[in-house]
Amino acid sequence: AEHQYEVITKLKVESINKEDGAHLFLMELDYVGVFHIEGVPEDQLHPFLMIECPRMLFPFLRRIVSDVTRDGGFPPLNLENIDWVQIYRGEIARRQAAAQAQAPATPHS
Repeated sequence: AEHQYEVITKLKVESINKEDGAHLFLMELDYVGVFHIEGVPEDQLHPFLMIECPRMLFPFLRRIVSDVTRDGGFPPLNLENIDWVQIYRGEIARRQAAAQAQAPATPHS
């Protein structure tokens, strides 16, 4: 449908025993939200989808991680807030660096 966007937030949580390096648990979670977005300027849509939408989904992810770890017999794991702006900026910088690395070198005259 028009103005609908699917945002997938992927999370990997791993617990390793400090003494022997054994994995206590590994949780991989893909959480999907479908957002109806109107009135956001085109040049701001990508950051909105990559920052605000995951920010809205995160409390649900946090609850799932807490419930699953508790139900698995571990102390409930309460995730700290995630800085989605920092993640977005890091991804943009990574993509720009990759694009520059792939760009053909221009000969100097």
